[in-house]
Amino acid sequence: MSRVSKPYEIVERALELSRADGCVVIADEESSANLRWAGNALTTNGVTRGRTLTVIATVDGAQGTASGVVSRSAVTADDLEPLVRAAEEAARAAGPAEDAQPLVEGIDPSPDFTDAPAETSSAVFTDFAPALGEAFARARAGGRELYGFAHHQLTSTYLGTSTGLRLRHDQPTGTLELNAKSPDRSRSAWAGRSTRDFKDVDPAALDADLARRLGWAERRIDLPAGRYETLLPPTAVADLLIYQLWSSAARDAVEGRTVFSKPGGGTRLGETLSPLPLNLRSDPNEPGLESAPFVVAHSSGDDSSVFDNGLPLPPVDWMREGRLEHLVTTRHTAALTRLPVAPAAGNLILDAGGERSLEEMVASTRRGLLLTCLWYIREVDPATLLLTGLTRDGVYLVEDGEVVGEVNNFRFNESPVDLLSRASEAGRTEKTLPREWSDWFTRAAMPALRVPDFNMSSVSKGV
Repeated sequence: MSRVSKPYEIVERALELSRADGCVVIADEESSANLRWAGNALTTNGVTRGRTLTVIATVDGAQGTASGVVSRSAVTADDLEPLVRAAEEAARAAGPAEDAQPLVEGIDPSPDFTDAPAETSSAVFTDFAPALGEAFARARAGGRELYGFAHHQLTSTYLGTSTGLRLRHDQPTGTLELNAKSPDRSRSAWAGRSTRDFKDVDPAALDADLARRLGWAERRIDLPAGRYETLLPPTAVADLLIYQLWSSAARDAVEGRTVFSKPGGGTRLGETLSPLPLNLRSDPNEPGLESAPFVVAHSSGDDSSVFDNGLPLPPVDWMREGRLEHLVTTRHTAALTRLPVAPAAGNLILDAGGERSLEEMVASTRRGLLLTCLWYIREVDPATLLLTGLTRDGVYLVEDGEVVGEVNNFRFNESPVDLLSRASEAGRTEKTLPREWSDWFTRAAMPALRVPDFNMSSVSKGV
C-alpha cells in the first residue's frame, strides 16, 4: 500500500476501504508560488505544495441517512484507513442529515482523472518579475515606494464517489496587490488584479495609475459625512455583490430571514431590483474566469450540501435585465422551497451593457466622489442586507469632470440590493479583484457603478 501515492490512487483506495453505505472522497493537490516586496525591493519568494483529503461517509439508518466528514492535510497511504474509519464513526454518531439526498451518479468520468496533478512554480513569474523590477526603478525615481505581493496557486481536485463518479478539475488562481506610498506614508494608493497565469498583468501600467493617484492626493480636502454622488470602481462593486450572492440562499429567503424575503411570505423572485438592465450571473465556462463545472462541497450548509458533490453546474442568471431570477439552492433546499436547483459556482459576472470606462464616467461627473476600494465590510442587518465598512487607499473629489484632490476616508452604511435600485449608470464590465474577499473569491467581472446618493455615514481617520 505504500506505493499508493498518486491523487487518483488515494481516492480509489479510500473508496475501497469504505464500509459505509455511501462514500465521497475529495483529494485537493495544491501548489503555490509567491513574491513579496516592500520599499521598491523584493523581500521574499517561495513555492509550497500540499495535499488535503476529505472523506464523506454516509450511513443509512431507521431514522434516515447520516453523514460524517473528516478532512486532513499531508495524507499518506498509511493514513487512509484511519481517516476513512473516522468519517464512518462520525456518520454513525451523527443524527440524520437534513440535507440527505442520493449521491450523484451517471456523470461521465473526466478523461484526465488518472493524470498527475497540475503544478505551478516560480516560472509563472518569468515575465512578470522583470517587469516588476522595472516598476521599482521608476517608482524610486519618481519618489514613491511600492509594496505588495503576487500569489499564484494551482489546485487539482479529484472527486470520486461510491456511485461511480470520477471527476477532476484544475483551478489556477492568481492575485496581485500593489500599494504605492509617499515616503512620509501620508499618501497611499492601491491596485489589485485577478489573473490565471500573470501573462495579462502589466506592472508598469499599474504603477503609472498609482503614481497618478498619489499626485491627486497632494491636495487634501476635508469633507463631512453625508450622501454623495459616488463612482464605485469594479473592485468595490464586486465586494458588495459577492456578499449579496453569499446572502441569497433560497431557504433563508423563504423562511423570511433575508432581504430576498417577501413581506407576508414567499420570496422576491421575479421582482425588479434595478431600473438598469443588469445581468448578474455565474458561468463555470466564462472565458478568463473558468471555475469548477461541478459541485465540490467539503461541508454542508444552507447554500451547499456534501450530497451534491459532482452535480453539474450550468450557467445561472441570478438577475436578468434587473429582475431577480434565481436564489441559491441545493437539491435539498430546492425541494423544500419548490424552486429550481441552482448551486453557487466559483465566479460572478455583472453585465449591464455599458461601454464607458471609469475614466469616461469621471469625465462626465459634475461633482462627486471616486473611490478606490472598500474594506472591513460587515453585516449590520440581514433583513435589509445593510452592510457597513470603510473606504481605503484613496477617496477623490471630482469636480467638472476632473479629480481635484483627495478627501478623507469614510465609514459607509449601504445595502447592495438597495444600491442596485438607486444606481443611475453602469460602465463597461471588466475583470476585477475584490479586495475584501480575495482570500475566498477572486473570479469576478464587474462594471463601475454611479450611485447618486451613496451614504457616507461618518468620517474615518484611516489612510
